[in-house]
Amino acid sequence: MSTLLESIYGIALEAGEAIMERYHGNVQVSEKADSSPVTEADLAANTIIVEQLKALTPDIPILSEESAHTPWPERQHWSSFWLVDPLDGTKEFLRKNGEFTVNIALIENGKPIIAVVHAPALDKSWLGDSEKAWLQTKAGRDQIKVRPATVPTVVGSRSHPSPDMASYLEKLGEHKMAEVGSSLKFCLVAEGRAQFYPRLGPTMMWDTAAGQCIAESAGATVKQFNGDTLSYHREELLNPYFVVAI
Repeated sequence: MSTLLESIYGIALEAGEAIMERYHGNVQVSEKADSSPVTEADLAANTIIVEQLKALTPDIPILSEESAHTPWPERQHWSSFWLVDPLDGTKEFLRKNGEFTVNIALIENGKPIIAVVHAPALDKSWLGDSEKAWLQTKAGRDQIKVRPATVPTVVGSRSHPSPDMASYLEKLGEHKMAEVGSSLKFCLVAEGRAQFYPRLGPTMMWDTAAGQCIAESAGATVKQFNGDTLSYHREELLNPYFVVAI
């Protein structure tokens, strides 16, 4: 495993500690321009991640949900950049169900090549380097891979149910459903606990890059519904619909 991946794992852990310091108290919530919630935990984690990534790789730019977004005329020239969601699943954080994550991914030529997804309330982390993926728990670190199932499990969003999902599930046939928040959906596929994650609702680039890397490193595919790869070299920050499959 690369030194760089270990370094961003450490950064994710530190951001997770800052989030957990604010998890059980009275959290101040603001509303962003798109009406989504943002908390002091999001901002504290963002400060840690951005400062540490700048120190670690000063020549690699950063695109984070909670920082000013660099416009496309400048971003289009980035061959590599960090893509960060300091607290993915703010609604889950506010509900105190533990299903929120810290997402850090390194993008190279539009593809996430190394990433960490850290779930501080669950005390779990997932790491990927484009070739292998691992689950880190208190018990240690184990490599994970996708697994087929006679009756596949489809993982969906707890906070963002989609009206398009019913027709997708009808075409899929017999299946079981699982619901979980944030980028944990990618991780369930990576671990072999689910076989499909169809996303038929809005997500942003920082919501998906780290999870995509984990899933792909474990052997899954992440494709748009037209069959194209989900790429991160583009002007539009809003993702197209996609499906994660084994």
